[in-house]
Amino acid sequence: VQLVESGGGLVQPGGSLTLSCAASGITETYYAIGWFRQAPGKEREGVSLISNSDGVTRYADSVKGRFTISRDIARNTVYLQMRALEPEDTGVYYCAVDPWYSGSYYWEPSRYKFWGQGTQVTVSS
Repeated sequence: VQLVESGGGLVQPGGSLTLSCAASGITETYYAIGWFRQAPGKEREGVSLISNSDGVTRYADSVKGRFTISRDIARNTVYLQMRALEPEDTGVYYCAVDPWYSGSYYWEPSRYKFWGQGTQVTVSS
């Protein structure tokens, strides 16, 4: 499995960014692709995920109403649209695959067996 993130950068507070995660090599059916982020000195935290089998999406409370996850099945790509960005959104954003998504413990990083290299998002004036 290979995951390649892109789209990070520097943005002012209140601005928007869209991250992309191009996935390849996934053979399972009931998997989920999640977005996580990690700020310096902090633990990695789940931000959003989308289930492959039914397209169900989930969001962390801190991003609900501001972030939208979507997918392009033909392109095997998952997107994370981020708007109304805040300095607290700063961090390295990773996409990851939970090969056996069950709808439980979905914010546990240990469930995700494949990870991308990450893309830096910096929200600053």
